[in-house]
Amino acid sequence: MTQSAYLGATRAAYDAVADEYAALFADSLAAGPLERGLLTAFAELVRTGPPGPVADLGCGPGRLTAFLSDLGLDTFGVDLSPAMIAIARRERPDLSFDVGTMTGLGRADGTLGGIVAWFSIIHTPPADLPGFLAEFHRLLAPGGQLLVAFQTTDQPDGPPQSFDHKVATAYRWPTATAAALLRDAGFTETALLTRVPTESERFLRAFLLFSKPSFDGPPHAI
Repeated sequence: MTQSAYLGATRAAYDAVADEYAALFADSLAAGPLERGLLTAFAELVRTGPPGPVADLGCGPGRLTAFLSDLGLDTFGVDLSPAMIAIARRERPDLSFDVGTMTGLGRADGTLGGIVAWFSIIHTPPADLPGFLAEFHRLLAPGGQLLVAFQTTDQPDGPPQSFDHKVATAYRWPTATAAALLRDAGFTETALLTRVPTESERFLRAFLLFSKPSFDGPPHAI
């Protein structure tokens, strides 16, 4: 399937369930202390890093965009689905939300202070993911922060596995495999968290916090 074809299919699938999706996950952060803690740590790191807004890529109905904004970050959201963006704009008219793709922001190199891809890379065909990560690296300023979340596998490495996501075709990435792709794209690992599934979830969750190095050459141990 071409990139335009899977993007179109994913857009149509989320448009069809936007209201149901927004209602279903409206309180997900309230019930997720680990997620809130990680997002708060991400926000603190962004505040001590280079200036620039934070992009919530694949923002859906905008709940993470709003959460990060309430933590004091200059945050905007982008999503494929016009229906999702309409909900986000209705819920938080004070924030910026646009219909678009994760690789189509049209911003200059090094102009973002942070990027969040919260369960939004899961629909990307595995062969295309390195290109997405390269674009994230281009967009981030040196010292900028990247937080990626996705469903993962029981094995730490190996190939990604497709699964029957309720909305659109999706992939689970082994944590070591995903981390290796991020390092190959030029990012440096800060933290890697794996959470066991709740009663309403089927799979382990992975949260990878990386940064774009602000120096040339390898770091020096202290």
